[in-house]
Amino acid sequence: MTSPPSKNIWIRRQQCPCGDWKCYVTYEGDSEETSSITSQLVKNDSAGSEAMVSPYVGMVFKSDDDAFEYYGNFARKNGFSIRKERSRLSPQLGIYKRDFVCYRSGFAPVKKKPTGEHHRDRKSVRCGCDAKMYLSKEVVDGVSQWFVVQFSNVHNHELLEDDQVRLLPAYRKIHEADQERILLLSKAGFPIHRIVKVLELEKGIQGGQLPFLERDVRNFVQNRKKVVQENDALLTEKRENDTLELLEACKGTKEADEDFVYDFTVDENDKVEHIAWSYGDSVHAYTMYGDAVYFDTSYQSITYGVLFGAWLGIDNHGRTIFFGCVLLQDETPRSFSWALQTFVRFMRGRCPQTILTDLDPGLRDAISSELPGTKHVISIWNILPKVSSWFSVSLGSRCAEFKSEFDVLYRVESTEDFELQWNQMISMFGLTTDKHIALLYSFRASWALSYMKGYFLACTATTTYSKSVDAFLKGVFSAQTCLRSFFEQHELVLAMQYAVSEMSNGSYLVRHFKEIDGERLVIWIPEEEQIHCSCKEFESSGLLCRHSLRVFVAKNYFQLPDKYYLNRWRKESSLDFYDDHIARTSDDEWFQDYHCLTETLFTESSITKERADYVRRELTTQLTRILNEVRNMPECEGVAMDLTFSPTG
Repeated sequence: MTSPPSKNIWIRRQQCPCGDWKCYVTYEGDSEETSSITSQLVKNDSAGSEAMVSPYVGMVFKSDDDAFEYYGNFARKNGFSIRKERSRLSPQLGIYKRDFVCYRSGFAPVKKKPTGEHHRDRKSVRCGCDAKMYLSKEVVDGVSQWFVVQFSNVHNHELLEDDQVRLLPAYRKIHEADQERILLLSKAGFPIHRIVKVLELEKGIQGGQLPFLERDVRNFVQNRKKVVQENDALLTEKRENDTLELLEACKGTKEADEDFVYDFTVDENDKVEHIAWSYGDSVHAYTMYGDAVYFDTSYQSITYGVLFGAWLGIDNHGRTIFFGCVLLQDETPRSFSWALQTFVRFMRGRCPQTILTDLDPGLRDAISSELPGTKHVISIWNILPKVSSWFSVSLGSRCAEFKSEFDVLYRVESTEDFELQWNQMISMFGLTTDKHIALLYSFRASWALSYMKGYFLACTATTTYSKSVDAFLKGVFSAQTCLRSFFEQHELVLAMQYAVSEMSNGSYLVRHFKEIDGERLVIWIPEEEQIHCSCKEFESSGLLCRHSLRVFVAKNYFQLPDKYYLNRWRKESSLDFYDDHIARTSDDEWFQDYHCLTETLFTESSITKERADYVRRELTTQLTRILNEVRNMPECEGVAMDLTFSPTG
């Protein structure tokens, strides 16, 4: 019988194929015996559906990175982590040997402490563990391969359970999306422990279940603050330069289009503070659909430190209309007041009947001051997401019950019943002194249906419209890198107001859906990725016209060819909107219906390639057939319509 070793050997079993259990087993014996037992355990456990094959001598990988990833996944499933130890280099093969070891391999070096200085002693996790995987590179038929030449899964320490192994440093990663959220909350003044709590609430997980620890968040914030401080001067200069460039773009657009309107303010240091702008067509649309306005303030730039606000509406087809937008340096009532004053001035002094906003006390005060005759509404779809984050901690498992009661209260018909049931609800859930409850109650006249009877909303408070707004704004913000490119993104939005018809010869006719004449002939040469429009805008100014952009969208080109890259487009601003002097006839409604159909067709066909191919094929066939039938009709019958194409006009 062999003598027992001097230290325990811990081996963690995977889920047994014949039973749902896990255990730690202590074995006593020499290394050869232990290796045999280990191999047998891994072999038996590999039959489980969730188990992975243990590395073995002779196992082949395409690269050392693949091997490290595989061994790392194996380690995580077995209660430990790994690190890269040594590598060997040769002139012929480069790195040809790699050693991967358990995170507790080796021993911490002894550090000499200077006399008189106090140092905190940190206990090392290294305990001389001998678990490892060594690899060697060989070239077989001209292809490099990595072979496992040594492998041991023998550990001299306890292996960790699933809820413990995820907390090892190797597996504690803060993903990019979480990093952005952490920085935003930190900038807003949230302490570290509150940031962690917010992330847990937003992800809907229990406390302590994030893939990183509170100290990881603290270290990340401290490191990023150092970087931010180093780059602060550069960012300040960039913000100032980009803001001035945006202002120049507004000035240039005003020179090209007298109906374009913009305004700005400067601070005490004579730096541009707020900027707002709108278009002649937006002002014209407001005269028809400006009775109900949605003021969205959900987007904010971390880089520039500005809040984006968009005034939007809804037309008679249920589509989102753009009325104007503003960039604000802060969210104070004073800034909101300036934005609202400017918007009303842009819209020639006409205030909306109803304005919908997010739940913001500063914005509410500004609306009360600047739009005293306008009904202020907070849509329920702006409130419900906040309810979950506000009350999930204090109410725990009762949060779902509270949301159900809140929904019932929202739909109560009389204000008397609302007041009675509100008091009953907050008493039942113990929320009498809650600050969020007080905030909701102070806004009750703007969200409770019993208080909003008779308010004209024009379907802007529906979930459908909410999704439409989200889609509209995501289209604007999807690829913005600077303020001016954001400004010019509206040219792409306007391009969607044009209907495009593909001709039999491969060219396109592009026309705004409201205009009788003014067609533009666009020729697309796919082999050379060249596009030419009869308006000659690109040839004369270096700017792609919206007619060309509309064809690019129709051809599913969501990234312009390099020769038409937006940096070149930005060299001179030219936002041409449809002229008021163009004759508008009683057939406007027909063109609106036609545009609605083509827009819906485009949206539906762009979902899959199969749909897009079908629409291109059938649309060409059917339009050619209709065109031939029209040409065979009498040319004169009563009053003729002037639909003559003018591609060079």
